[in-house]
Amino acid sequence: MASDRRDTYFFVAGIALMKTLFIVAFLGLIIYNLGAGLYYMLVDKGTTKRTVNALTRRIALSVLLILLVIAGIATGIIEPHGLSA
Repeated sequence: MASDRRDTYFFVAGIALMKTLFIVAFLGLIIYNLGAGLYYMLVDKGTTKRTVNALTRRIALSVLLILLVIAGIATGIIEPHGLSA
């Protein structure tokens, strides 16, 4: 009986960790594309569209992350918490 509770706890903790790592990975990709856009802007000096492409990918990833968080809240996968008064 005790091992069942412990297994359930580790399963729930593992799911929470996976959700956190997924969001952090998304944020890492967003920051990487922001940095790539800055680099291309400084190196290319407006001669190519690499800056625009990098910033477009960053915006698309940001919108996708927001939509995934909204979907996660709507389905109950992510449980928001309020600010304590």
